[in-house]
Amino acid sequence: MTPTNEAELAGLVAGAKGALRIQGGGTRDIGAPVEGDVLRTSDLGGVTLYEPGALTLVAQAGTPLRDVEAALAAEGQRLAFEPMDHRGLLGTNGTSTIGGVVAANVSGPRRIQVGACRDSLLGVRFVDGAGRVLKNGGRVMKNVTGYDLVKLMAGSWGTLGVLTEVSLKVQAIPEAEATLVAEGLTSAEAIAALSAALGSPYDVSGAAYVSKEGKALVRLEGLHSSVQYRVKQLQDGACAGWSIAEGVKSASLWHDVRDVRALADAVGAIWRLSVKPTDAPAVLEKLGEPDAVCDWGGGLIWVAVPEDLDLRAILSAVGGHATLVKASEDVRRHVPVFPPEPAALAAISRGLRAKFDPRGILNPGKMG
Repeated sequence: MTPTNEAELAGLVAGAKGALRIQGGGTRDIGAPVEGDVLRTSDLGGVTLYEPGALTLVAQAGTPLRDVEAALAAEGQRLAFEPMDHRGLLGTNGTSTIGGVVAANVSGPRRIQVGACRDSLLGVRFVDGAGRVLKNGGRVMKNVTGYDLVKLMAGSWGTLGVLTEVSLKVQAIPEAEATLVAEGLTSAEAIAALSAALGSPYDVSGAAYVSKEGKALVRLEGLHSSVQYRVKQLQDGACAGWSIAEGVKSASLWHDVRDVRALADAVGAIWRLSVKPTDAPAVLEKLGEPDAVCDWGGGLIWVAVPEDLDLRAILSAVGGHATLVKASEDVRRHVPVFPPEPAALAAISRGLRAKFDPRGILNPGKMG
């Protein structure tokens, strides 16, 4: 089922006799396979409002991400939260949509500076599990209300409603970009340097470590003179002796980090771990020093491990949160994509799903 407008989508949901597998461009097949009729939003496309002067954009959920980015680039603007392209990591095809980005709360390396996708989300329109069309928030920053429900939809993976339109605040592309680079570092050395850079007053917009190459990266963006000054200050301190990559070379390094290209050919299961940044070296040590990409100064770890490894049991000794991103279908059917919620939070989650999807038909089982 591929509706071409919101009313048609609402009718299909209202008339559904069983489970629906909600799909945008089909690039983020994460979690337990959903059994049900496929409902695609890919024909709900188009940028419906773009006000560069107000730094806001409104698009239908099925709009390809590349179209949104092209429209913004033409005006010297971008999505600040730097959404990842999952296709290389997951081996999927299709076209990433802006609705899929929001539904999965996809947030890249710049999150440490500007926040997650949900922090750029101003408003949403969606169809809930009863076929009702709901809207919340605003279309421009000056009249936004109801942030809580807007943010609730970001990262809900289609389990509370099918997004039809999203409103986002955007950001001007900075004049200059430079990345400080060091190679041959251990995880402990790299994370210590990244922590020092992030703790400095120099407004770092990216801090990452790629274990396979022992490579640490620190990104700075802004006015050319400001970037030059901050680069020098870090080279005199936290990043002493590090080399510099600028412009296109710098951007390429961060595309690799954003899309976790170092693990694209990894064998086994791929997990996404959220930990205290300074705990990253200990986590990698407990896991046997696997291939990993550490983003957000070490707070986000993408790691490849054998499928039979009980990663959550190991992580429990350090603390953190683990999401199963890629594995065989058998593992995906038996291992929850997200860790079990505490009882109180689980009760809230059940209550929300009962409210927005009383029949339990939207992506059942997707979030465990």
